Amino acid sequence: MKISKALLFCTVLSTMTAQAENADSPELPALNNEGEFSLMGALSDLGWHDLQDERWNVYSQATYISSFKQAFPAAYTNLNGTPNSLSPDAERSFTATFTSYLGLKAWTGAEFYAAPEMISELPLSGLKGIGGSIQNFELQKNGTEHSTWYLSRAIYRQTVSLGGTASEVSSGPMQLAGTVDSRRFVFTAGTFSILDIFDKNTYAGDLRQQFLNMAFLTNAAYDFAADARGYTTGLVGEYYFDNWAFRFGRIAGPKNPNDLPLNFYMLKYYGDQAELEHKHVIKGQPGAVKLLGFRNRENMGRFSDAISAFQADPAKNATTCTGFNYGSDNSGAPDLCWARKPNVKMGIGINMEQKITEDIGLFFRGMYSDGKTEVFSYTSSDQSISFGALMKGFRWGRENDVLGLGYAQSWISKDHVAYLNLGGIDGFIGDGKINYRPEQVVDIFYKWHVVKSAWLSFDYQHLANPAYNADRGPVDIYGARVHFEF
Repeated sequence: MKISKALLFCTVLSTMTAQAENADSPELPALNNEGEFSLMGALSDLGWHDLQDERWNVYSQATYISSFKQAFPAAYTNLNGTPNSLSPDAERSFTATFTSYLGLKAWTGAEFYAAPEMISELPLSGLKGIGGSIQNFELQKNGTEHSTWYLSRAIYRQTVSLGGTASEVSSGPMQLAGTVDSRRFVFTAGTFSILDIFDKNTYAGDLRQQFLNMAFLTNAAYDFAADARGYTTGLVGEYYFDNWAFRFGRIAGPKNPNDLPLNFYMLKYYGDQAELEHKHVIKGQPGAVKLLGFRNRENMGRFSDAISAFQADPAKNATTCTGFNYGSDNSGAPDLCWARKPNVKMGIGINMEQKITEDIGLFFRGMYSDGKTEVFSYTSSDQSISFGALMKGFRWGRENDVLGLGYAQSWISKDHVAYLNLGGIDGFIGDGKINYRPEQVVDIFYKWHVVKSAWLSFDYQHLANPAYNADRGPVDIYGARVHFEF
């Protein structure tokens, strides 16, 4: 699909989510939307909780996602012992998650949050063979079918008010109800997802309510520092001045690429990001534009160095490295483990959203990273775009339903292509060779509001050139999601 045609199609079917009413909130959207059940709302109705000025709150969510991939054509699979191909056979996949969000207000401006979480999962092909368009955003690199519990977030947040206009903040997960000034400084420290704060978008970001494909969670090329579950530890400062906001964060990356243990030597290895945001109103409808840059310094391999090491000494191949590697059986291929040393990776991106009418909204993201080094924490993508639209169901008498259409495309660098063409692999992709084309996905979903605080979504994805390889695919993936909030 050509990008121009896809954009026109998205514009015609442009859409938005129920969370648009929270677009001006600096924090996460509330779970207790009008008409939905929440424990906090029930306690408030009984007079046992102040829902406008909270000292504490508790919210939870549960989500189950099932995916089915049809068999697809492939000229070759796992060529010469290279292990990272998506299986051409029909497959099923699932994720089940449960999260509780606990909030407590302490002294003036101080808030503490914790979020214990559980996941059980079965990925397609061991989570291999897809680059920037992994079909289910909940999938984690090290997940198993057995339920795993962990603390996803443990946060201290301090807000210093600096004046301006006061506005109400609604109660929600990781958000205590009260008032905030339009001019303020917010300091956050602890364990969190950097996407809780950076690169947020009203219409593409809350994938438990919106798109399923990971390409719409954030910029696919945003290799934000994080462990294999997508969480990190670090510090973030945010300065808000009316319609402007500036954010800067330093966070920890994993000790090894896409691995669970974090590297806490944050003066030597780290992920830095800075974001500038401006909110605006066009013809009475709100929108926002964000510019985001990141700079990672980590112990990672450059694709060109891995190729040079192999060409200089073929004994330094994918089967002989005793350090951290991805277990390739291709003895005729280079491996990034022979090239790892302190390196820098940089990228810059844009994030735009615009409400069109009361029931329609659009989004666009695009990012360019240098593509010289291996993917360390996120998807196998060096440059990416995504755009699309959401529409609430007012027009067909289902005001709490949502229809969404999105298109995403990812590219990889020339060095990345050369490395894969020699049989090399990274954390997610590597078929043994490559007939390079950009990876593309169309994601269409319909979210049906079944009863209060419960939704059932149906999702279809068409994936072209999986792992950037025109010799394989296209792939059709069908999904269903059950989501509860309470």
